[in-house]
Amino acid sequence: MADSPPISSDKNRYTLTLFLSVSLFLSVVFLSNRRYLQQSLDDFFPPVHPQTLTPPPPPPSLLLRKPNPAADDEESEARSVAADVKKNITAAAIVAVEAAVLKDVDSGAANRSDSAAAAAASEIASSSPDAGFGSGGREEERERVMRDGLNDCDLYMGSWVRDDDYPIYKPGSCEYVDEAFDCQGNGRPDADYLRWRWKPHGCDLPRFNATDFLERLRGKKLLLVGDSMNRNQFESILCLLREGLPDKTRMLEISGHKITKGRGSYIFKFLDFNCSVEYALSHYLVKEGSRVNGQGNSNPTLSIDQVDKTSKKWKRADIIVFNTGHWWRHRKTSRGVNYYKEGDYLYPHLDVTEAYRRALQTWGRWIDQNLNTSKQLVFYRGYSSAHFRGGDWDSGGSCYNEKEPVLNDDGAIVNSYPAKMKVVEEVIAGMKFPVRLLNVTRLTNFRKDGHPSVYRKSSSTNSSIKVVQDCSHWCLPGVPDAWNELIYANLILKLPSSNDT
Repeated sequence: MADSPPISSDKNRYTLTLFLSVSLFLSVVFLSNRRYLQQSLDDFFPPVHPQTLTPPPPPPSLLLRKPNPAADDEESEARSVAADVKKNITAAAIVAVEAAVLKDVDSGAANRSDSAAAAAASEIASSSPDAGFGSGGREEERERVMRDGLNDCDLYMGSWVRDDDYPIYKPGSCEYVDEAFDCQGNGRPDADYLRWRWKPHGCDLPRFNATDFLERLRGKKLLLVGDSMNRNQFESILCLLREGLPDKTRMLEISGHKITKGRGSYIFKFLDFNCSVEYALSHYLVKEGSRVNGQGNSNPTLSIDQVDKTSKKWKRADIIVFNTGHWWRHRKTSRGVNYYKEGDYLYPHLDVTEAYRRALQTWGRWIDQNLNTSKQLVFYRGYSSAHFRGGDWDSGGSCYNEKEPVLNDDGAIVNSYPAKMKVVEEVIAGMKFPVRLLNVTRLTNFRKDGHPSVYRKSSSTNSSIKVVQDCSHWCLPGVPDAWNELIYANLILKLPSSNDT
């Protein structure tokens, strides 16, 4: 009997065909109705975790773009917070903050809030170099770069460059300029001498910022001690600081004194900064005295082994600017006959340069023994050049009608250096206290145009050329403003700003 085909094989074929047909049908139905089935399927099959569907993070530059409006609300809100935070932290922290925020979003945080985003930003900011300073971080970084640049630069080797943004304060705008330095008020007709800025080779001095200067001076006393050249500088710094005060009435002389050459002491308070800028007259920094000669007449003396009586004020100051120089050129001083004393001994004759050295050594010893290097900052401002032609201040010397600086920075005038400045350098080098030398000699050598000349009195006219001219002091605004810009640069190097504290 012939074998019949196996029934099970046909049955299996039928089952497979039916299964494939049903599967195909269901697939067609599923694909055509996916939009409608999605919601019901979600009830049985939870959505895949977003992290498994997130593409690789975009480059940092793309992280800063505005979020897609169609994106998840939580992600959009977090991105917005990050965008606000990035304004107040460094570029490195910006990327880190946004990366942290996006990571939090991608991890499926259900209720992302402003406070959570701010907390993430705070955590990143606290580890950044600008931690704790907010928008001041950029200021601190800018100051660090500025400080590094100033450290690598000789501030006293350079040239004067024309700058039409100068002067910093306008002629006639500052009530603290006395008549002797108010050249424009006294009728000087030209004004180009006002538009020069000192530019060191290899760097720029920071633009004088009165508010920042006063912040560094907060709670402190700045004292200028010296001759009338330091009064010239004192009036300059008062005007520079006054220019930056919104309320000028918050600056005052404590006794109400008007600045004149007749007074030797001033204290100006800046009420909003709890600080003061003061001046004490001292022609030589050592003690002036007198003796009675054989004829019963009184003659001046100079005790080069004792500091000046103003030294009581030196101890109380936080920052001191000293100078002495021009009075050492006067006749009695330069002759040195029966004038210089040490102890009770009166020298019949002593060379003026040697007397100057001994006087500065006396000053230096006092500084070393009485001032605190950790609490006080001391400057010595170098000799400021005079520009008399055809004589000295008392013998017909003139600087009338000089209208521009010396432009050749290799000439004999610019490179001249007084022997007394070499003495200053030697004395400071031998001191324990780190005195900062404001060596303005060379930069003043250029400025034959900056002196009052005949315009030292309000009655001056062009016909008064033959009167005694002032070719030692400086018009204000003018050259002493640059000396104070140099002090400001040194304060940036030495004293912290409010962002650093």
